[in-house]
Amino acid sequence: MTDYIPVVIEVLSNPLNLLLLVASLIAGIIVGALPGLTVTMALALLLPFTFSLPADTSLIAMGGLYIGGMFGGCISAILINTPGTPSAIATTFDGYPMARSGKPHHAIVTAVLASGIGGIIGALALLFLTPLLSSLSLAFGPPEYFWVAMLGLSMIATLSSGSMLKGLIGGCLGLLLGTIGIAPIGGESRFTFGLAPLVAGLELTVVLIAFFCIPEVLRIVENRITGERIAYRKEKGVVAQMWNRLIRRPFLLLRSSVIGVIVGIIPGAGGNVASIISYDAAVKFSKDKKAFGKGSYEGVAASESANNAEVGGSLVPLLSLGIPGAPPAAIMMGALMIHGITPGPGLFTSQAGLVYTFLWAFLLANVLLIVLGLYLSGPIGRIINIRMDVLIPVIIFLSTIGAFAIRNNFTDVVMMVIIGLAAYLLSRLGFHPAPIVLGLILGPIAEVGLTQSILIGQAKDHVFAFFFTRPVSVVLMVLCALSIAVPLADKWLRSRRGSGQRQGKEEAE
Repeated sequence: MTDYIPVVIEVLSNPLNLLLLVASLIAGIIVGALPGLTVTMALALLLPFTFSLPADTSLIAMGGLYIGGMFGGCISAILINTPGTPSAIATTFDGYPMARSGKPHHAIVTAVLASGIGGIIGALALLFLTPLLSSLSLAFGPPEYFWVAMLGLSMIATLSSGSMLKGLIGGCLGLLLGTIGIAPIGGESRFTFGLAPLVAGLELTVVLIAFFCIPEVLRIVENRITGERIAYRKEKGVVAQMWNRLIRRPFLLLRSSVIGVIVGIIPGAGGNVASIISYDAAVKFSKDKKAFGKGSYEGVAASESANNAEVGGSLVPLLSLGIPGAPPAAIMMGALMIHGITPGPGLFTSQAGLVYTFLWAFLLANVLLIVLGLYLSGPIGRIINIRMDVLIPVIIFLSTIGAFAIRNNFTDVVMMVIIGLAAYLLSRLGFHPAPIVLGLILGPIAEVGLTQSILIGQAKDHVFAFFFTRPVSVVLMVLCALSIAVPLADKWLRSRRGSGQRQGKEEAE
C-alpha cells in the first residue's frame, strides 16, 4: 500500500477532485435530508455525468455523494420526525424527542460527530481489513439471512414502547404488509386486490413517510398548535459538550460502528438493519434504559455511527468480490464497469493505485463530513425555526413529491395517505411505528431466506441440519435467544426489585 502513496497524494491534491468531493458531500446531505429522495437515486442521476471524467475522479464524487446522503437522512429525522433515508429510522426514536425538548442543536451535533466517527471507522475497516472482512460475506447463505432477519425481529421486545403485546402485534402487521405483491419465490400475487401498482409491493420509503410524517402532521393539526416553534439556537459549547459525552462512551461508538461494518458487508442487509441492531444493542448495554425514546443522545449516536459505518462495510464485498453490499454500491459498481474496471479479487492487483486513491478519499470525505455538518447546523436550525402553519404545508408537499418521485406512480401517493391515516389511528391506540416498520423491512428477507433454505435442505435431504448446524447460524441463533431473554430478564429483575422495596416499606410501617 505504501508504494502508491505518491499517486494517492497527487490525485487528492488535485483542486478539481477536492472541489468535487466537497460539492458531492453537500449535495448528498441535501438529498438525504429530503424525504423520498434516496442516495441510490442521486447516484443514478450522477452516473451519466461521470462518463467523461477520469475513473478516480468519478469514484471520489460518487463516494462523497454516498457518504453525505447517508448522513443527511438524520436531519429530517431529527427535525420533522421523518427519516430522509431508510437508514435514519432509528434516529427518529430519540432525535426528534431531543429536538422537541428544546435541544435540536444538541441532537444534530451528536449526529454529526457520531456519523463522522462511524464513517471514519468504516473507512479504516475498508482500507485495512478488506480481505479479512470480505471472507465473512462468503459465509452467509439463505439460512444466515433468515436468522439475521429473526435477530432483527427479536428486537421488537426492545423497540416496543410500553406494551410488549402491542409491539408484537405491530411487528406482525409489518410482516403482513411485507407480503403484499409478487412472492419472491414462486411468483404468486398476494394481497394486490387486482391493483397493478401493488404487484411490485409497498415501497419502503412511502411507508416510512406514511408512518413517521403523516401522523405527526395530523397530531399538530389536531392540537391546533400551528403557531408552535421549535426553539433553536446555536449555543456555545454544545460541540465540546457532546464531544466530551461521546468520548466518555467509547464503547458505544466502537460497538455501533463495528455492527455497521459487519452488517454492511452482508449483501442486501443495508443501513436500516445496521442502525436498528445498533440501537437495540445501545439500549441493552445502557445503564439508563428508560431515557431511550425520550431524547437520549446515546440512541442518536448509536444509530448514526452504525449507518455511516455501514457505508464502508457495503463497499468491502464490492471491491473484494465484485458483489455490491447495498443498492448504492451497485451504482458505483456500474460506474467502475463503465470505465472498463471489473470489481473483484483482481482489482487490488490490476488497479491498486485507483483503489487506494478511492479508499483514502473515502476516509478524507468522512473527516470533511464532520466539518461540513457542524458548519451547516446553523442554516439547518434556521430552516426549522419557522411557524408550524408554514412548515406543515412544506412537509406535506415534500412528502407528496417524495412518494411520487420514487417510482413516478401516483398510486404511491394514495398509499401514503391511506397508510398514514391508518398509522395515525394506530398511534392513538398506543402502537409505536418502529415494530411495524421493522417487520416490513425484515419480513421479505426472512421469507426469502426461509424458502430458499427449505428448498436447498430438501435437495440435500436434511432441512433441519441445514438450518441449525451451520456455524454462523448457530451464533445468530444464540444472539436471537439473548435478544429475547435480556429484556425479559431485566423486566423480571425490576419487578422483583420493586416488589422487594414495597415489602420493605410495608414492614417498616
